[in-house]
Amino acid sequence: MISLGNVFLSFLLTSLCFTLGLGQANAKTGKKKPAANSAAKIIQDSTAETRLLEIYRQIGQGDAGVAFAQAERLVRDFPGFALAQLVYGDLLLAKTHPVKNFGSASPEQLGAAGTALSELKSEAQLRLKALRERPPVASVPTEFLQLAQRSKHAIAIDASRARLYLFENRAGVLTLVGDYYMSVGKLGTEKRSEGDLRTPLGVYFITSQLERKALKEFYGSGALPINYPNVLDIKRGKTGSGIWLHGTPPGHFSRPPQASDGCVVLSNPDLEHIMRTVEIRSTPVVISTKLKWVGVQQLQATKSSFEARLNDWLKVKANGNLEQLSTFYTADFNNNGKNWAQSLPALQREMQQLKGSSLELKDLSLLHWVDAQETMLVTFGEVQSGKRSGVVKRQYWIRQGQQWKLFYEGVTG
Repeated sequence: MISLGNVFLSFLLTSLCFTLGLGQANAKTGKKKPAANSAAKIIQDSTAETRLLEIYRQIGQGDAGVAFAQAERLVRDFPGFALAQLVYGDLLLAKTHPVKNFGSASPEQLGAAGTALSELKSEAQLRLKALRERPPVASVPTEFLQLAQRSKHAIAIDASRARLYLFENRAGVLTLVGDYYMSVGKLGTEKRSEGDLRTPLGVYFITSQLERKALKEFYGSGALPINYPNVLDIKRGKTGSGIWLHGTPPGHFSRPPQASDGCVVLSNPDLEHIMRTVEIRSTPVVISTKLKWVGVQQLQATKSSFEARLNDWLKVKANGNLEQLSTFYTADFNNNGKNWAQSLPALQREMQQLKGSSLELKDLSLLHWVDAQETMLVTFGEVQSGKRSGVVKRQYWIRQGQQWKLFYEGVTG
């Protein structure tokens, strides 16, 4: 039989059993409660991970034979899945003698593979943490105040959980449709400069899609580049480039939680699913140290307050009062590389063409980012009354004291 004497393995199995409702005796009958849910139902991500968690569950129930058969099939289907190979190896050894260690090996072998084993332990802990700590039902990360209809999907990344969450925009309601284990930079997050081996934090957009055949094998099934450095990053003097969501090289199913040069790395099956699902240019990607999940109603106050300021800006612009309009902009305002003074001629022509007619915002998107400062990334179609279409603009606002100020505006379509 399998010995659960090892502290780490016991922790994994105990946590899993607690999450799934296993081994909890009924106070009146003394009988075990049935599992409230299966791992496959709770985790909505890759087949391989779901199957691994089911193996943990079977071990926790004492079904070593079933666990072994499942592990054997899993490593056959995903031979590069190192964590699955480790569990399979323990189950194989358990057929001959009790297994006392997670990743049973001689002291010499453990010394040689110490780092790799430690990384696998971290990966296992994070995968199980994702199972135990599910986002509350009908909740969203606080960054997603409002998503435009043209943005059919959104992505949020929680570095502390090594987790990527995929949302579908259903008539303006963000719905979580999947989540995936992923890796970040070797030195963690908060990228500041080229080559610092960190993953950036902020709000980005997928800019393109790179297919497998156009890349080196190292990047696996493909890549989804994002627009790091964004406008806020540049304003803060951050440097670097080439931050992608990409896959794993041949022979590797996944990588340790902190393993890349700054990119976000997923297993190839997970990346392939995301690449088939999301759209370029309109899919926002939030990368956070730790996501905060709230009900949509909890975002309403922040959303309403900012929309009031945005509508005031729109009315003043339509009225043609340039002096009053200037109070909405920061001293370092940037319009695609032009400062306030350089932007004035074009802005004056635009206001003259309006001739006092009103403006409307169509397909509004509001993405809220808070770190040392509070910023808002706004995308909308600006349409003059009486017309059916207009330009698509992207703006960055920053809170200065109690007031929102506009520090960047650019045309995206």
